[in-house]
Amino acid sequence: MGNKDRLIRNAIAMILLIVSLMDLLPSTWNAVALIIAAMLIVTSYTSFCGLYSLFGWNTCKVKS
Repeated sequence: MGNKDRLIRNAIAMILLIVSLMDLLPSTWNAVALIIAAMLIVTSYTSFCGLYSLFGWNTCKVKS
């Protein structure tokens, strides 16, 4: 996972967390937003996305 991808995932996760914590959504959507935010944060910090490996995508420029 590339740095831009990780940055975008963190930004979206932070937005979802703020919206959820400010209670701007109905309770069901708050739970969904928190789950998606958690998934984005975990995939960002581990640099592994299961969907990317499933589809064979790679956003990292460095060959390993």
